[in-house]
Amino acid sequence: MNTSEIAYMPALEMAEAIREKKLSPVEVVDVVLARIDEFNPKFNAYCTVLAEDARKQAKEAESLVMKGKKLGPLHGVPVSVKDLIFTRGVRTTFGSRIYENLVPDADDIVVERLRAAGAILVGKTNTPEFGFMGVTDNLLFGATRNPWNPERHAGGSSGGAAAAVVAGMAPLAVGSDGGGSIRIPSSFCGAFGMKPSYGRVPRGPGLPEWQTLSHTGTITRTVADAALMLEVIAGRDDHDRRSLPEKKLKYLPLPEGDLKGLKVAWSSDLGYALVDPEVLAVITSALSVFESLGASVEEASLELEHQGPVFGVIWAVTLASKLASYLDEWREKLNPQLVRMVERGMGISAMDYARAALAREEFWGKIQPLFERYDVLLTPATAVPAFDINTYQVTEIAGVKGTPTVDWTPFTYPFNFTGQPAASVPCGWTEDGLPIGLQIVGRRFADATVLRAAAAFERAAPWADKRPPLDSGTHQ
Repeated sequence: MNTSEIAYMPALEMAEAIREKKLSPVEVVDVVLARIDEFNPKFNAYCTVLAEDARKQAKEAESLVMKGKKLGPLHGVPVSVKDLIFTRGVRTTFGSRIYENLVPDADDIVVERLRAAGAILVGKTNTPEFGFMGVTDNLLFGATRNPWNPERHAGGSSGGAAAAVVAGMAPLAVGSDGGGSIRIPSSFCGAFGMKPSYGRVPRGPGLPEWQTLSHTGTITRTVADAALMLEVIAGRDDHDRRSLPEKKLKYLPLPEGDLKGLKVAWSSDLGYALVDPEVLAVITSALSVFESLGASVEEASLELEHQGPVFGVIWAVTLASKLASYLDEWREKLNPQLVRMVERGMGISAMDYARAALAREEFWGKIQPLFERYDVLLTPATAVPAFDINTYQVTEIAGVKGTPTVDWTPFTYPFNFTGQPAASVPCGWTEDGLPIGLQIVGRRFADATVLRAAAAFERAAPWADKRPPLDSGTHQ
């Protein structure tokens, strides 16, 4: 087995091969670290690499295998963790100079569970400062580049996580999603990104809760790997009072049948969004795959109000509540856009914030009836493909120019408002070789339905074997 085969082996198969002594954890970690050495300077997916510690973990993991000890479901499998998530004894910066030297003395619940399952932490992945925007760039580590084209963004705020997975620099990545931060980079990079139901994966210790917006989730190359990872990290923990009550959830094996009986709604715009024509063409062609699998697909006529202004108020106030006290000392060392957002949040009145919170609740009242009629909703994951690494924003979509009219992430944050499970599934590529993601949104708490729909689509239109050119110059 060559190194590329090991690097791109699904985690489910990798864990099985390790248990059967067909692969050594040391061999796997050496391959992943070699790829990080080779490709991370080009893509900047990792901001902290734990080479020495990972090799030590791998040797200990191999010893347990050889002794015939009971092994966890992720024994010996490399994993990365986003740099917004606490890792015991490992620097956690939040992409900010404020916390450049922070070393937590405790793991986030998710990291603790991954370690207990035998996963090997190989590093922390890059994120924008405090995860505040949809591309990954910060003044501490710089920008994360897209493995399909280094002159394009990897998306954000879990951009380092998605780039690492797609470039074969670890099969599993922990991300977080407060407005699309798992689904956006997964769409841009061609990964499977799953935002579970709010509370499905417990959070903390770490940054305070982002006003019930943020979900911890998974970025992987296959749906089965996401299901495996969720079995490890999901489930009640009373340290997080918002965690859902179920324990020991089972998502594997994934159903292997068709999608007969599944009622699918489809919306190209949610009633307000602009979409790049090439994105729309690829997404629309994916609908026929669901129909071929036996699902009933109907276009949903939605007349929703644009949620961007509402999200903007809640997000700005949330950031201000956490960062306003740092401005006097750190203003010149923070991203200027972040500073402007914090200052905007400081100027929003309590009444305006309350109105935004009420509008969020009203949005649920408008979207919920749709899920009484349908099992899942399909939309584009992002309105555009990955764009130029030298800009933070898109200024034109479908011939329409200017802001605030132009919004390139209109499909993701509404489902942070509602807390529903949602995933981005690779469904095609642009003419110049950039991935496009299809968003699958499920009913409340119906994470298994999202996984079922994604897995059936993956079997019918597989993507995991399509790899970025990296150093070869040609798509594989």
